Amino acid sequence: MSTVRPEEIAEQAERVAPRLLEHLPPTAFVRYDAFSEELGADVLVKCEHQQRTGSFKARGAMAKILTLSDEQRAAGVVTASTGNHGLGVGNALATLGGHGIVYLPENAAPGKVAALRRLGLELRAEGNDTGVLELKARAYAAEHGLTYVPPYNDPEIIAGQGTVGVEIVEQLAGAPLDAVVVAVGGGGLVSGVAAVLRKHLPGITVYGAQPAVDDAMAASVRAGEIVQIDAGQTLSDGTAGSVEPGSITFELCRDLVDDWVLVPEDAIRDALRLVIDTEHQLIEGAAALAFAAARERRTELAGKRVAVVSCGGNMSSSTLVRALA
Repeated sequence: MSTVRPEEIAEQAERVAPRLLEHLPPTAFVRYDAFSEELGADVLVKCEHQQRTGSFKARGAMAKILTLSDEQRAAGVVTASTGNHGLGVGNALATLGGHGIVYLPENAAPGKVAALRRLGLELRAEGNDTGVLELKARAYAAEHGLTYVPPYNDPEIIAGQGTVGVEIVEQLAGAPLDAVVVAVGGGGLVSGVAAVLRKHLPGITVYGAQPAVDDAMAASVRAGEIVQIDAGQTLSDGTAGSVEPGSITFELCRDLVDDWVLVPEDAIRDALRLVIDTEHQLIEGAAALAFAAARERRTELAGKRVAVVSCGGNMSSSTLVRALA
């Protein structure tokens, strides 16, 4: 397993942030009053659900594809995605030029599939385990001499996601921050954000949120190595799936996340309802997971200044109806 130090990720994120701003807008970092009142804390929300493509994934994909030559993009890039990373890759290619192939689960949300098609991507639906899909996509890219763009297992991708943390530091403008809560799937977002925030706010507490029924990264950290789990169905589809063997995010998550919060499905649904009812913002299950994790830790967060990363807003109407029923 190759390793990368958090300090390197933070420096890389700060270098790439100005380049990303040429193509992607910064997102709001705002107080959610009702949520703050309920937790008895000052809760600031990083609104990545308002990012282009509806997710933070646009950042990592753009950061990676900016490193490719015109010839590499034209030949084609290959990726695997439950939807949001694929949308990020498609947006980057539509912006910079190039051809893309996306391996995605057969049960991917129909709205995300339609959006991927609109971006002109070639889609290949094979099975439902994202870990297996990543291996297939990587093998296809190697066999055909194409560039593989991982959803999280890549320093440039992680640094791109880390620009969320770069913006948080800038938007704080010197004000304190005690904790940050981030939903975790493959670990790219929490690794990037935590690496940057620890550089500037060394005392910050980092909470990694995973569904109780699908906690591959937390289980791996507990085991001391990347393990496969028997995952259940979760509303947080953006974090679903196994962790790629040898992923550099494993050691980053092990070293950077202070507390793993395993959230039951009912709590994810309740948090989704709360954000919709009080803020009138549509977020997806993975974002609701982070809000739910903050509620799970409300006792220790009381009186503190807390950032919640609302990672995406790509929720289909059918999933939303089921979640709110």
